[in-house]
Amino acid sequence: MGRTTVQDVAREAGVSVSTVSRALTGGTVSASTREAVQAIAARLGYQPNRAARGLITGRTGNLGLIVPDLRNPFFAEVAKGVTARARAVDYGVFIADTDEDPVAEREALASLGRNTDGVLLCSPRSPDADLLKAADPATTVLLHRRVPGLSSVVADISDGIRQAVRHLIALGHRRIAYVGGPEDSWAARQRLAVLSGVPEVLLLDAVAPTFEGGLGAGDPVLATPATAVLAYNDLVALGLLHRLAARGVAVPERISVVGFDDVSLAAMSHPPLTSVAVPKHRSGSVGLDLLLGRTGAPGDQMILPTSLVVRASSDVPPS
Repeated sequence: MGRTTVQDVAREAGVSVSTVSRALTGGTVSASTREAVQAIAARLGYQPNRAARGLITGRTGNLGLIVPDLRNPFFAEVAKGVTARARAVDYGVFIADTDEDPVAEREALASLGRNTDGVLLCSPRSPDADLLKAADPATTVLLHRRVPGLSSVVADISDGIRQAVRHLIALGHRRIAYVGGPEDSWAARQRLAVLSGVPEVLLLDAVAPTFEGGLGAGDPVLATPATAVLAYNDLVALGLLHRLAARGVAVPERISVVGFDDVSLAAMSHPPLTSVAVPKHRSGSVGLDLLLGRTGAPGDQMILPTSLVVRASSDVPPS
C-alpha cells in the first residue's frame, strides 16, 4: 500500500482537497468538518507535506533555536523543552550553536529569521541595542535574557541567588567566595546585582562558564578565607569540586560548594552538588508557546520561579 495522500483523505471524508487543506492548516471550515477531517487523516496515517503546506499558508512549519553552547547541559535541557513542545504542536526546530560568539549569534538570527516562522534566542551574548536591531519583535522570543521591547522567558535569578546565600549564612558561613561568569552575560549581571550588596560575599574574578573555568578557580578560592563558594553555574561548581578533591580539601567539611542551574550532572557528582534549580525544560516549552501566540502577547516578559536543592556539598556547618 502506498503513502496516503490528501486525495485519499478528501475521498474518505467526502469533501474537496481544498477543504482538507483548510481543515489541517487552520483555515476556515466548520468545527465539525475540521474534527472529521483530522480524525480521518489520523486514522489513515496522513502526514501533510510541509513544503506544500507552506505554499498554502505562507508558513514553513519550522522554528529556530539559537544557543551559546550545546556542550553545556543547561542549554541541552532547554532545547529538549523546546523540541518536545514543538513536536506536540507539529513544528520542526532548527538549532544553531554560536559557541558564545555574538557575531555568530546575529548571523544565525538573520538566517533563521528568513527561513523559519520564528526564533527562540537562548541566553544571547549580544548587547541590547544589537538585539533590538537584529530581532523582529513579532517573531522572536528571548529565553533567559531580558531586553525591553522583546518577548522573554526568564528564571527568577535574583531570588535563586538569595536562597543560596541565605542557606550558607544559616549554616554559619561568614565568608562566601563567588566565582562569576561571562561579563557579557545578562544572567551574570543579575547575580552580581544581588551579591554586590552582601557583606559576607567575596567577589572573585569571573571565569569561563565551563568545567575548565571552575578548575582554574579552585586555587584562587582556597587563597581566600572563604568557608563556602558559590559558583556561576553547575559546570563551574563541578570544576571547583574536582580541583578541591585534587588538593585534598574536604567538601563540605572544609568548604561548602553551591552551583546554579541544577543540571542532571549535579546529582551525580561527588559529593552531590547543592544547586539552584532553574526550570530549564519548562522555559523552553513556555517560550515556544509565547512565540506561537498561544500564551501572552508580543513584548510580554514571563518570570519562572527558582528553588534551592540542598545536597551533600553544603549540608553541614563550617568546621
